[in-house]
Amino acid sequence: MPQSAGIISGIQRMVLYETRARYFLVGTNQAQTKHRVLKIDRTEPKDLVIIDDKHVYNQQEVRELLGRLDLGNRTKIGQKGSSGLSRAVSAFGIVGFVRFLEGYYIVLITKRRKMADIGGHSIYKIEDTSMIYIPNDSVRVTHPDEARYVRIFQNVDLSSNFYFSYSYDLSHSLQYNLTLLQRPYELWSSPSSSEEEEVQTQSKQDSFDIFEEEGLPTQVVYGLQNEPYYKYVWNGKLLERVKDIVHHDWLMYIIHGFCGQSKLLIYGRPVYITLIARRSSKFAGTRFLKRGANCEGDVANEVETEQIVHDASVMSFIAGSYSSYVQVRGSVPLYWSQDISTMMPKPPIRLDQADPYAHVAALHFDQMLQRFGSPIIILNLVKKREKRKHEKILSEELYPAVINLNQFLPPENCIDYIAWDMARYTKSKLCNVLDRLSMIAENVVKRTGFFINRSDFYCHTIRPDDRWGDLGGHLTASGRVQTGVLRTNCVDCLDRTNTAQFMVGKCALAYQLYALGMIDKPKLQFDTDCVRLFEELYEDHGDTLSLQYGGSQLVHRVKTYRKIAPWTQHSKDIMQTLSRYYSNAFSDADRQDAINLFLQVYQPSESKPHLWELPTDFYLHQRNTMALPQDRRSYTQWWSGGILSYLPVAYDEVACEDTMKKVKVKRVNRFDEGTDIYTEFFKPYELTSFDDTFCIAMTNSAREFMPKTVGVDPSPFTVRKPEETGKSVLGNKSSKEETLLQRKTAASAPPPPSEEAISSTSEDDSEEDRDDDGSVSQRSTPIKLLTESGESNRTQEEFQQQQQQQQSFKEPYGLNLAEFPSDDDLLIYERFAHLGESQHRVERTEHINLANIICLEPVSCFSEDSVYAVSPPQVDRDTRDEFESHVMASQGQVRVLCRDDMLMYREYVKNRYM
Repeated sequence: MPQSAGIISGIQRMVLYETRARYFLVGTNQAQTKHRVLKIDRTEPKDLVIIDDKHVYNQQEVRELLGRLDLGNRTKIGQKGSSGLSRAVSAFGIVGFVRFLEGYYIVLITKRRKMADIGGHSIYKIEDTSMIYIPNDSVRVTHPDEARYVRIFQNVDLSSNFYFSYSYDLSHSLQYNLTLLQRPYELWSSPSSSEEEEVQTQSKQDSFDIFEEEGLPTQVVYGLQNEPYYKYVWNGKLLERVKDIVHHDWLMYIIHGFCGQSKLLIYGRPVYITLIARRSSKFAGTRFLKRGANCEGDVANEVETEQIVHDASVMSFIAGSYSSYVQVRGSVPLYWSQDISTMMPKPPIRLDQADPYAHVAALHFDQMLQRFGSPIIILNLVKKREKRKHEKILSEELYPAVINLNQFLPPENCIDYIAWDMARYTKSKLCNVLDRLSMIAENVVKRTGFFINRSDFYCHTIRPDDRWGDLGGHLTASGRVQTGVLRTNCVDCLDRTNTAQFMVGKCALAYQLYALGMIDKPKLQFDTDCVRLFEELYEDHGDTLSLQYGGSQLVHRVKTYRKIAPWTQHSKDIMQTLSRYYSNAFSDADRQDAINLFLQVYQPSESKPHLWELPTDFYLHQRNTMALPQDRRSYTQWWSGGILSYLPVAYDEVACEDTMKKVKVKRVNRFDEGTDIYTEFFKPYELTSFDDTFCIAMTNSAREFMPKTVGVDPSPFTVRKPEETGKSVLGNKSSKEETLLQRKTAASAPPPPSEEAISSTSEDDSEEDRDDDGSVSQRSTPIKLLTESGESNRTQEEFQQQQQQQQSFKEPYGLNLAEFPSDDDLLIYERFAHLGESQHRVERTEHINLANIICLEPVSCFSEDSVYAVSPPQVDRDTRDEFESHVMASQGQVRVLCRDDMLMYREYVKNRYM
């Protein structure tokens, strides 16, 4: 069966050219060998007219085309106005087309930054965009409210946490993308792909093929073009107008959320840890304005977080080792909201509609079963005991809804419900929050399993681990597949949820590293370089998601729940709380309007009231309020058809007729640029610098976290003491009392039983201690004092000066180093120094025979295979032939090309010059 490969977008750079009547958008691939042209009409004041001729141009043809356009659009001599074809802007992709009350705008990505690399597939972050008005000024029909809509639209900062990729589908998980490559595509044939092949063969009939007479067959692979998961696509509505008009290479889908990657060095072996968070574009909004769920089962603040671990020494989805684990956060799937008109820090929670049959929850969990499979595990972290009922209202409604839905599901596929009052545990001095979370995480990961694209190592069979044997998931011929997902929620799904997800991710990371053969047991300790790196990734992830939904960074972090946060953190928490309150009270309404306009939930029209005139956006997100539903879902069989027959495997990942309709399959050449990820990543046609590569600049565990002292174990799984870490653990140590209190706090924190005799300490995000001058001077001064104390007489001034410099040494070392040494100690030190100077001047007159001292006798029974000598390596015939051909080539004698060489050279000549 031919191999499968994802199709790389053929348009990665583009230039917008401008004339009076048209815009010409010229797009090209990375190597600038294939070009496409898009013509956009500028004479229509309110309509979008785009022409895509679907023709692929080479570089010479594009130059000739632009030259003819420039010549044809030049004005006569002496006539006013611009002449010819002018270059407007360079870009890296199209975000979309949008219209308010006048004509259409085109939004282009003008700056990008590489954020991650997964198997050679680059993931970019949008750094800057440009919004260009399409119609010419001569036909423009102005409207007084147009400028206000433009300002509202631009309130969605596209340079803040929007990501895209030319060759990797970010809207789907790694498990989906890799299982997609293993489907039997010879059973399905796409009619569109066959038509494209006919067009390509007709266009190449006139080209001369120098290999035609050789009779060499063409090596074929299946090029796959998958439909994105529109729930996590944020520009789907902006591209909807042109989706069926232009070629697929022009369409580039972006996600919103977080993307971070760090390198874990295990004795020099690079392992990349990637964290990708996809924020849902359905029922999206800000904290108090979007709560609960809408009528279609989409919940507020729904984010899918995926952690990907892969061995970066092999860059291939086919030959490399890749592992991933997915978990979800989202608001409680009920009809509920909070009234913010009272200006209270915690507005009262109210249930808006009665839902006795859990219809909304059924729609939500139906989506999850279809995407993730079973079991669906709910971790509900809201409070259980309150003086005044507040958060408890949600638990009292969610639990009966889950019980109602489970009675219709098969027992093996039921939804699991775990309720745990995390806030109450945190206030207790006797309970350890992270210890309890680690127990929950262990049970969850054992139930769901994780994804890995390779089979178990043989050493796992020889030295079996009890936890590894109980691992769940679905076993396949090529590895494991995660079945089911953990869904975590509190009220806001921010602080408590992020800490719970970190503990589950830490447990899953241990299993992933064990499955990749990096550690001998599926268990990771706190205060190791690996966990610190992972914790930093998760805190950046939590801060970013909290800013998007709540308006501030995290208030309670992992260190807060470990009870080792410095005292300075309390003031930061207060400031974050105030920032969150200010954002919710004064700026969230404007942000909500911008999101509604960007996602085209609201589309301006002359016949409708303006966006800022609407008293609420409730009717925009609840479709059943505007029109009666045509078909009513069953209350008992609340899942979609066909899902139960494939459980516990997710329906979206099964190769059935419905899912195969979403994939376009095209037979392409093996060396075609559209599927060659090697050329896409390494860019052999460009001159690049090794120091400028992304893998050098990314966060590195050895550089950022490993201690800089000599003789330290370089393993990232070794537990470090606070003073041994590369990054500071405690905060600003300007105050001695604060330092002592922090030590007492760290010592009083009860360590989890899984880490025996290990102090529960971790690093703080601030790096002020790295360049703490006081600590450096204190460490360097005593050495200088002892090495220069040979003089027996010291003046009173020097003694006072040294006493002032060393006055603080009694605290860390327990003795006063500033005291002057006694005469007896000085005499002993002088004798010791004299001996050290004299030992290098010893003259040895007699000849020493090393053979009499060192007698080496081999004890091995092998004649030439011992610790002193090894037998010469055996070199096979193919290796000798390869070496001889290199030697002959250096002498000018080239050997006859073999069949594979002819094939490769043939495809190279075709792609490059024909």
